[in-house]
Amino acid sequence: MTELLTVHDPRGYPPAVTAKQLAPRLESLDGKRIFLVDCLFDNSEAFMEQLRLWFAEHLPAVVIAPIKPRESWVDDPEMRARIEADGDAAILGVGL
Repeated sequence: MTELLTVHDPRGYPPAVTAKQLAPRLESLDGKRIFLVDCLFDNSEAFMEQLRLWFAEHLPAVVIAPIKPRESWVDDPEMRARIEADGDAAILGVGL
């Protein structure tokens, strides 16, 4: 007996992507405040701690500020505002 089978394309319809400029590069990190953003992905907390220790050993003049959003996969405007107001740069940790 022959059955009909319907196959759907799993790729869907990708959204249009608009390019944005990267932030300007800092000339030096000395004396700058860098936020290490733990994005709450698997193992990102361990990675960000290792990164903090690396900065402490290799670039002790850099002020490191660990920070986390309130929850994963949800925008945190208060966290972004704090980084913008108090920081010179941010590094996002998205897991391993």
